[in-house]
Order: sequence, then structure tokens, then C-alpha cells
Amino acid sequence: MSGRNERELADLLRAAIAGDGRSYALFLDRVAGLVRAYARSKISHGGVDPEDVVQEVLLAIHLKRHTWLPDAPVLPWVYAIARFKLIDAFRRRGRRAEVELDDIAETIPQPEAETVSARDIGRALEGLAPGQRSVVAAISVEGRSVEETARTLDMTESAVRVALHRGLAAIARRFGRE
Repeated sequence: MSGRNERELADLLRAAIAGDGRSYALFLDRVAGLVRAYARSKISHGGVDPEDVVQEVLLAIHLKRHTWLPDAPVLPWVYAIARFKLIDAFRRRGRRAEVELDDIAETIPQPEAETVSARDIGRALEGLAPGQRSVVAAISVEGRSVEETARTLDMTESAVRVALHRGLAAIARRFGRE
């Protein structure tokens, strides 16, 4: 900002401190634009909103305007406040990094579908009694219903349920899962 603009801002702030509300509104409007540009230049990633920093700076200027020395340049005072408010905003954000999920979605591995080979199924069924093996194979492997399995194997539905339960329990014990 040129020396002329520096003088204009200083004159506006002096008038504002003396009680001129119009000068104060004009001063804050011009300073907001400068602080907004400053904050945007310093914030490279998300997590800190430049508009939040602008509002905090304007509030701090309002609360601390009596600390500005009328014969001192106003912009170094404004930028010092802006720098400290920006630091405060980064501290509040912490060491978190915010990343849009859509930006990294393709790098996240998709869960692989569990596949069971015929050999694995054969191994699971081989230790069962013949009746249990037939029931477990019909219901768990072939996808038949209890009713259909009972008809096919000439068993009652209760007997099929018992054989299925015992067969699955035996497989679980064999493979160390209960």
C-alpha cells in the first residue's frame, strides 16, 4: 500500500478515535480488504477460514484501537494484529490436516470378497459324519431350505436342524472357532 493510503488510513483511524463513526466504518471496510488478502495469502490448506481471521482482526482492532499511537504508521499495527490472530487460528486448528475424502477415495483399498474354494469346502465337510455332511452340504453349500433338505434326505425338519447345528459346530471346533 502506498504512503498516501497509509496516511488516509491513519487519518480515518484518528477521526474514528475522536468519535467519527463514518470514518470508523470506512477505516474498518478498507482494513478488512487488506486483512482478507493477507489471510488468504498465508492460508494454503483448509482448516482455517480467512473470513474468521478477518472478523477476529476487526474485533481486536475495535477493542485495542486505543493502543495505536496516533503519530505511528497504522498498517504495521494492523498487520501485527492480523499475524497474531492468524497464529491463534492455526493453534486452534491444531496439528490436524483436513483432506477431502473425494480427493483420496481412489487410494483407499477396497475390501476383497472372501472366496472359498471347492477344496476348502471339501476339507470342512470331510470330518463330519455322513448324515451331517449331507445336511450341511445341502443347506450351506447348495442353498437348499430345511424343508427341501428334509424331503430329499427323508428326515424330519427337526432332525435336519439338529444335524445342521451339530455339523456347523463340529466344523467350527475343527478350525478353532467356537
